[in-house]
Amino acid sequence: QVQLVESGGGSVQAGGSLRLSCAASEFTYRMAWFRQVPGQEREGVATVNSAAGSRAYADSVKGRFTISPSLDNGKTTVDLQMNGLRPDDTAMYFCAASMGAIDPARRLQANEYKYWGQGTQVTVSS
Repeated sequence: QVQLVESGGGSVQAGGSLRLSCAASEFTYRMAWFRQVPGQEREGVATVNSAAGSRAYADSVKGRFTISPSLDNGKTTVDLQMNGLRPDDTAMYFCAASMGAIDPARRLQANEYKYWGQGTQVTVSS
């Protein structure tokens, strides 16, 4: 059972930056960040192949967020650098992992990921 531990959430003013980190308990093929606002569906934000580095982003974060994988003793870590934060970025952010390949058209869909972290809150004030 893969375990994911997130860190780095917090509160920031609009235009500021935050960096989220997610550490997996073992190597994972693909990792992603999702976010969710109460009452809304979980939204895919960014995804990356842990080894090859192929990335995809939601249109709403392109040019502002960067997802970066790294390997440490065979375990995957993925960071999400968030710049130019806006109030509508406020959400609970979740790390997710898949042990297999995902069709490119489905890489930002929550049901493609089996393993999930507990989430970290990001709050952006205007």
